[in-house]
Amino acid sequence: MTSLAGKSGFSASADFDALVDQFRPLFTRIEAQAVERDRARTLPYEAIGWLKEAGFGALRVPVSHGGFGVSLPQLFQLIVELAAADSNLTQALRSHFAFVEDRLNAQRDSDQSAWFRRFVDGQIVGGAWTETGSVALGEVRTKVSKRAGRWVLDGQKYYSTGALFADWLDVLAQRADDGVNVIAVVNRHQPGVVLADDWDGFGQVGTGSGSSRFEAAGVEEHHVIEFDQRFRYQTAFYQLFHVATLAGIAVAAQRDAVKLVRGRTRVYSHGNAPRASDDAQIQQVIGEINAWAWSAEALAVRAAASAQRAYEAHFGGDAEAEHAVNVAAEIESAQSQLVVSDLTLRAATHLFDALGASATSTASGLDRHWRNARTVSSHNPLVYKARIVGDWAINGTEPPYVWQIGNATAQTEKAPA
Repeated sequence: MTSLAGKSGFSASADFDALVDQFRPLFTRIEAQAVERDRARTLPYEAIGWLKEAGFGALRVPVSHGGFGVSLPQLFQLIVELAAADSNLTQALRSHFAFVEDRLNAQRDSDQSAWFRRFVDGQIVGGAWTETGSVALGEVRTKVSKRAGRWVLDGQKYYSTGALFADWLDVLAQRADDGVNVIAVVNRHQPGVVLADDWDGFGQVGTGSGSSRFEAAGVEEHHVIEFDQRFRYQTAFYQLFHVATLAGIAVAAQRDAVKLVRGRTRVYSHGNAPRASDDAQIQQVIGEINAWAWSAEALAVRAAASAQRAYEAHFGGDAEAEHAVNVAAEIESAQSQLVVSDLTLRAATHLFDALGASATSTASGLDRHWRNARTVSSHNPLVYKARIVGDWAINGTEPPYVWQIGNATAQTEKAPA
């Protein structure tokens, strides 16, 4: 497979050292307020604004269009670092980077260039795909239809992650005329778009993952995109965002554990040293957390390499090779998610074994690591991922590329297990 690195108009590599030098001071600034934002349940409008101003949303935009042109491993390395500062922000930007990726894979035309300009100017995209309530499995009630010569969107969504911070919304809908599933991209700042901060999860409380309602919201005709035209490795990409977010949480747990053990003066009479930092058993706990955080980060970056190969294969002209790398991207994202979820939850729990009861103080905010990790790792059941990976390993059964959730229909209820 021919690499796209260095080719104009593609995103395959960047000067990573320069990137981290540019963004790490911003990540430090974001981290400084993370505990207070979580405790007060304050939405991170200001922090998202800083990222917009810094051009973070244009990381994947080709250099020839004014972006940074990073590869996917480089993107997800930066996502790990941002998640270590505040994992709410990475999840809030998940739909944005997926839409950027879709535009990267789209036909090179004036509309693609227009989107690239928006991203470089700091505009970001939120997502609104999931419907709750009595919706049947596979059913899409949100409709896009043509009225009085213009396309309009009507419907309601939940888990509209990042929508409150966005300029545009990537909405899964169905055409009212022919029943085809589409993505309707709507301007968030228009009449007919109503957003609510009613996400009630115990973790990731600052992601803005609440409700969105559309009441005859206008949609440009060229912003109604058939869902089947979405980039092929999208499911792997969305899941890799969870993997990188989880890895960042593990890194944050490791940092907090090390910092607090270094400064701890209180010890137990039945401990092993006059200072916690010299206690061999405490050192063991920190060593284990370090290893888990390092492994989680390494897996996130390694799995992203498969998605980069899928991106490059899209332009390679070899359908068989492209299919193979898309399968690999799905399997590797699932495998990494299984392991990184486990490592991060372990790290977020084990850090308390290195500290005393004072670590449970709400002022320290250490519980947010477990709450956030548990929330992120609950989005897509890990038991199903393990089965899919096992079925592929044993039988060569290809993984599903599109998932759905909803109430079981009569047909699915009768289906064999």
